[in-house]
Amino acid sequence: MASYEEDYERSLQDPEAFWAAAAQEISWSKPWDRVLNADNPPFYRWFEGAEMNTCYNCLDRHVEDGRGDQDALIYDSPMTGQVKKYTYRELTDTVAQFAGALAGLGITKGDRVLIYMPMVPETAIAMLACARIGAIHSVVFGGFAPKELATRIDDAKPVAIIAASCGLEPNRTIAYKPLIDEAIEMSTHKPANCIVLQRPECEADLIAGRDHDWRALEADAEPTPCVPVAATDPLYILYTSGTTGVPKGVVRDNGGHAVALRWSMKYVYDIDPGEVFWAASDVGWVVGHSYIVYAPLLHGCTTILFEGKPVGTPDAGTFWRVIQDHKVKALFTAPTAFRAIRQQDPEGKLIPNYDLSNFVTLFLAGERADPDTISWAQDQLKVPVIDHWWQTETGWAIGANCMGYGMKPVKLGSPTYPVPGYDIRIIKEEDGKTEMKRGEIGVIAVKLPLPPGSLPTLWQNDEGFVRAYMADIPGYYKTGDAGYVDEDGYLFIMARTDDIINVAGHRLSTGGMEEVLAGHRDVAECAVMGVQDGLKGQIPLGFVVLNAGVNRADDDIQKELVALVREKIGPVAAFKLALVVKRLPKTRSGKILRGVMRKIADGEEYKAPATIDDPEVLTEITEALSKAGYPAGS
Repeated sequence: MASYEEDYERSLQDPEAFWAAAAQEISWSKPWDRVLNADNPPFYRWFEGAEMNTCYNCLDRHVEDGRGDQDALIYDSPMTGQVKKYTYRELTDTVAQFAGALAGLGITKGDRVLIYMPMVPETAIAMLACARIGAIHSVVFGGFAPKELATRIDDAKPVAIIAASCGLEPNRTIAYKPLIDEAIEMSTHKPANCIVLQRPECEADLIAGRDHDWRALEADAEPTPCVPVAATDPLYILYTSGTTGVPKGVVRDNGGHAVALRWSMKYVYDIDPGEVFWAASDVGWVVGHSYIVYAPLLHGCTTILFEGKPVGTPDAGTFWRVIQDHKVKALFTAPTAFRAIRQQDPEGKLIPNYDLSNFVTLFLAGERADPDTISWAQDQLKVPVIDHWWQTETGWAIGANCMGYGMKPVKLGSPTYPVPGYDIRIIKEEDGKTEMKRGEIGVIAVKLPLPPGSLPTLWQNDEGFVRAYMADIPGYYKTGDAGYVDEDGYLFIMARTDDIINVAGHRLSTGGMEEVLAGHRDVAECAVMGVQDGLKGQIPLGFVVLNAGVNRADDDIQKELVALVREKIGPVAAFKLALVVKRLPKTRSGKILRGVMRKIADGEEYKAPATIDDPEVLTEITEALSKAGYPAGS
């Protein structure tokens, strides 16, 4: 096998040969005419002329190859106390049957289907059934507000909505059907059909003529075979979170997506067919699309679909229970999940209660993984903890310690090296073209073409695609993240470009300050943002959540934190205040809403994004800021 260095070099020097070799792992019904069509940059097309079916590659081919009796999907729900397993044969039959139900409603290749579901097996079944008949799915988080749902209905123009009657949270049940009815009423486009999975916790009222009971529809259907689609046809549309007005619908194609994801399972995650992989995310996010549903099944693995939380379902040991019960080899989750576990069980006392002998690697992504969280996880679990970096737009990792080639030395705070296929450059923000020296922070950009699996465009919005990602640095994809490459070639992601603050002319990373705060023994998690200051332009303001059981005075901890930033970063940071709060406002995927907190501190109008986990937290943050004298002058 080639080394990482050899493959990385080859992927940049001869991307067509590199990805053509990777594409041998995918089953094609018609081979490609060209590996890469680069005639119309920045609109690149991979595997042009080829035909295939993503569902066939995820399911039927594995049954044909002798994996029919292997578990494909394990549904584990502490919310309902259920564990349900589907073999590859059972999942293939179930998906074929439901795909027949969709076809029976007249849904066909190219039609859009909006999926509004919680973490149940039927969500993955619905996605795969759409892929089976060539329909384009767009998963919207179950429980999203009607207005947000309506904007997505109007943008994607789905012929049908597939939904569950409700979603379950640790202390409440969210009825979905009233939200859907309201969204359809608000939207200009009216889907012809709505298929509802009735959950016993809360049954929905169905509207005659438009609404169909999932089980009844499925029972009357005939199984349907896979429909070949062009490699360049869309598999799905995924709307990026927190969008206002016209949402950004990231398009994922069929061919390049299948090639990149299957390749990544071996080379990024070091997982072989037959092994158990668990992405503890939600199917509403890109991680859920890529690494709960598609990549593990493309690679012939067993995937876990978990309906629960890292804490509270029932306690901070639930992740270890799932790893033990299902013999998980690798877990992929967000750093915020580990901060929540650590806050509840700072000494890791629950871990020895479980047999983790099959567990080999922990992967973190979704937001910056602070060195302290990584160190805690390493110390407690005694396995490598691998930070890696990617985006909704790319669909898989841009920077990672690619474990399939053998692990590189870890540098805390770095996702290690660029992944093969990604030619990463650090560009000066002011002029959009000068490359920064090693160690200097700039805008992270990727030289075009992007590798397979990355977005080819936005849904029905080529102009928006160019404006959002391609226009600022011609010839490059602008990631929107800031960072640097060190002397050894290691990549460091410091913050979103919006989170680089200017303190009296000094450009400073709020991410660097968060690393310092997170290193304090009493701090479970933290956030730093730049707020307005009459003298310095901006100054940093910190928020910290303390570990469970800490009973020291907040004032003492605050003084220590200010001193710590002064010691580690210097007086230039002008860091003077760290507010102790019970919790931080987050999206459901665990991203901290720093921008919203900054607007509250600055007294600006703000809109809580539809993806917020609990809007009540913003009231708590507003009160804490008010006590500290923010917004200034109020």
